[in-house]
Amino acid sequence: MTATFLQTLRTIAGAAHVITDPADLAPALTDWRGRYRGEALALVRPGTTEEVAAIVTACRAAGVAVVPQGGNTGMCAAATPMAAPRPAILLRLDRMNRIRAISPLGDSIAVDAGCILANVQAAAAGVGRLFPLSLGAEGSCQIGGNLSTNAGGTAALRYGVMRDLALGLEVVLPDGAVLDLMTALRKDSAGYDLKHLFIGAEGTLGIITGAVLKLFPRPTARVVALAKLDSIEAVLALLSAARAAAGARLGAFEVLNREQIAVIAEHLPGVTIPFALDAAWYVLIELADTTGEGLEPAMESLLEQAMERGLVADALVAASEAQAAAFWKIRHSVSEASKAAGYVVSHDSAVPLHEQGRFVTEVEAAIRALRPDARIVMHGHIGDGNIHILAIIPPVADAQERFAQVDAINAAVDEVTARLRGTISAEHGIGYANIHRLARVTAPLELSLMRQFKALLDPDNLFNPGKLFAGKQ
Repeated sequence: MTATFLQTLRTIAGAAHVITDPADLAPALTDWRGRYRGEALALVRPGTTEEVAAIVTACRAAGVAVVPQGGNTGMCAAATPMAAPRPAILLRLDRMNRIRAISPLGDSIAVDAGCILANVQAAAAGVGRLFPLSLGAEGSCQIGGNLSTNAGGTAALRYGVMRDLALGLEVVLPDGAVLDLMTALRKDSAGYDLKHLFIGAEGTLGIITGAVLKLFPRPTARVVALAKLDSIEAVLALLSAARAAAGARLGAFEVLNREQIAVIAEHLPGVTIPFALDAAWYVLIELADTTGEGLEPAMESLLEQAMERGLVADALVAASEAQAAAFWKIRHSVSEASKAAGYVVSHDSAVPLHEQGRFVTEVEAAIRALRPDARIVMHGHIGDGNIHILAIIPPVADAQERFAQVDAINAAVDEVTARLRGTISAEHGIGYANIHRLARVTAPLELSLMRQFKALLDPDNLFNPGKLFAGKQ
């Protein structure tokens, strides 16, 4: 059966795009962190939506699962085929990388799901517009993956997450049907908004093959500052002041604790740290506008008033675009540096902003009680309540012992998160890594409805099995 099935795939996509050689398959079978390794019959690279539909139909007939994979930059092994012993293929849409249409008047862009995020940003810039999603992996992550995880990134404070940036979708369903929702309408109240079923679903309900995305006027000027603060309460007070002073010009408000910057300094010597590490928190603030008028005075006034109130200990305002990029490089280096520092137990938590100070304090205490030797690093998009708290621990060779330690840390973090009405995944997803955690913060009725949607659209559990839900799907 396998030989016949693979030949069917070759007929659909072309022999060069059905990869079965173990050496060529290996990179796609391992997640970005290198913690999970799956198995697949093949990596298949279709070139059109019609080919995706034909591949799905063939897989359904053969009883083979389909695991979609974008740039394989995710944090939760959602794109790793972990459903063995059921056979699976990996479906990668990198050949589907066309900009289908762009409308400066309508502030919209239609793209294939395999488009790399940076290329979509560049296409928007080419017509004087902005596609605002910005991630550390933007040079390799793909739009389909961004949508499937409801990615947030550093601009979510001003522009929202991918769910807010999507106008329409094209989706291949588990029966091979193509659902065409590729509308550029800003207003449509004709029944259910079905696209939202597939955004954040991690490929478990459908394969996103195309999208219509929102564009925005392109800022022509920005000013970036890096500030030092002594407490999380001061950080939150500065955020409130920045919102009041800058309004919609506040483009980003990113936070890093001292230990996070220390990890970057230790492991990435090419990243310049402009401050002595003598404060508890460091905040990167960006103001941006289409005119640029008054941006620098506004930033300077904000920081001066914050210093007078005792919120900010010191601050630097970037004197050039090169220095602004250097400040942003610090923020975008967190994942690479933390990965190099040890075994990372990562959390993508979000809680209401008024609970953020309590959350940070209680989570750090809970981790310290379990692992006094952990390096606790924090960074994130505090403006939208999403702060990543990472416990970096020495590598544990024994897999069972490692799992027990990680699960204990996760359970402690999840308890605080649930008590403060937060989420364990603001932007990274659940995938395979977090399937045992979802029920800790999600009501039984909500989980039941999710399972019902899965059963309705994918009764054969064809799409990305073994993800999102623990136990039988």
